[in-house]
Amino acid sequence: MTTQTYSNQDIRAPFSVTDLNHQVKNLLEISFANVWVQGEISNFSRPSSGHWYFTLKDEKAQIRCAMFRNKNLKVKSLPGEGDKLVISGRVSLYTGRGDYQLIVDTLQPAGRGNLHQAFEQLKKKLLKEGLFDEENKRQLPSFPKHIGIVTSPTGAAIRDIISVFGRRCPMIELTLFPAQVQGEDAAKTLVQAIRSANEVPDLDALIVGRGGGSLEDLWPFNEESVARAIFASTIPIVSAVGHETDFTIADFVADSRAPTPSAAAEQLSPDQQELAQTIDNLEQRLEDALERYLLSKSRIIISLTERLKPPETMLSEKLRHVQDLSRRLMSSLQQRLELHKNTVDSQLQTLRIYSPLHQIEAKQARVTHLHTRMANLTGRHLAGKNEQFAITLAKLNAMSPLHTLARGYSAVVDKENRIIKSLSQTEPGQSIKVFIEDGSIGAKVTELDPSGRIL
Repeated sequence: MTTQTYSNQDIRAPFSVTDLNHQVKNLLEISFANVWVQGEISNFSRPSSGHWYFTLKDEKAQIRCAMFRNKNLKVKSLPGEGDKLVISGRVSLYTGRGDYQLIVDTLQPAGRGNLHQAFEQLKKKLLKEGLFDEENKRQLPSFPKHIGIVTSPTGAAIRDIISVFGRRCPMIELTLFPAQVQGEDAAKTLVQAIRSANEVPDLDALIVGRGGGSLEDLWPFNEESVARAIFASTIPIVSAVGHETDFTIADFVADSRAPTPSAAAEQLSPDQQELAQTIDNLEQRLEDALERYLLSKSRIIISLTERLKPPETMLSEKLRHVQDLSRRLMSSLQQRLELHKNTVDSQLQTLRIYSPLHQIEAKQARVTHLHTRMANLTGRHLAGKNEQFAITLAKLNAMSPLHTLARGYSAVVDKENRIIKSLSQTEPGQSIKVFIEDGSIGAKVTELDPSGRIL
């Protein structure tokens, strides 16, 4: 036996088992938070807690798996021993035992993942092209006479459809357009059956469907060729594929979806008992309405009969009415004549008032009166103006230079006829002109004497 010696520097603080398991668990859950694993199931158990525990294995390895109750409730069918599955989930560690395990979120049979992806891709494509738009959906007939059925002639779906129609409305004609509903050639036969149905002139609606099955069994109804055949149909189509929880591309393209073939038959078949009851109700309502109508008319006839009088009485009443109308007519005519006479008299009086001769006489009288007033006013005005003129003339004469000259004064001007009022305006030898009352005198200045003023 060999003994190895370690120095203090080589020894680190050890993990506890719990700490180690927790750290490994964290590393696993972070590194493998969402993984997809394919394998074969074994050792499946379902305890009273509702959780599922099983082993997923392949030829060389295996891993424990746990799918808790809140997740496995969404799984449609219980997995069995030996089933090949595709699982999604996270890798974890059960710290109590140190067991490495896969916590499962979803599981599905192997191969369904690719189908699901193809389903979603086609669904998005056709949705974008408008094949699912409500505006393209056609109204189903309320009272169809002839229904076409595209399904397998040997399947349970055709028996269920025939049974429902026979029970609810057996007078509706049914025509089967046989097609394969699963397998490689199913889509081709479905398309051909839909096209054949569209060549029948009197079909009112078409049921396209089959009974339940796996995703693989229902896959022909997810084929693009089938979807486009349904969309191109001129006949309203009800899609009835599988069970209520099954959805196919055909369901989205069809004019209506039924959860089952039987439900599709119920959609298109009015219940004969309900129709009979409705007809009975309408018949009773019609009888009641007719009875009320006849009763009302009878009462009117009775009332009119009671009001009907003998011809002699009616003639006498009409005669009295005519006489009364005659008297009222004569009275009305007299009143109207009197009214018109008064109107004419009033208009004649108005004509007299507004006669041209009368107006001319009135205007002549007014002209004479105005002429007299004008003459008087003119005389008084002229007398006042003459008096005012005399006063103004006297004032003017008093202020006139001529009046001053007449009193013996004179006015002296230079050769430009400017009046000389100061010695500063003249000089010796200057020619001047002297104005007196009866003329003017030419002179020259010989002397300037400032002291020679008139006192």
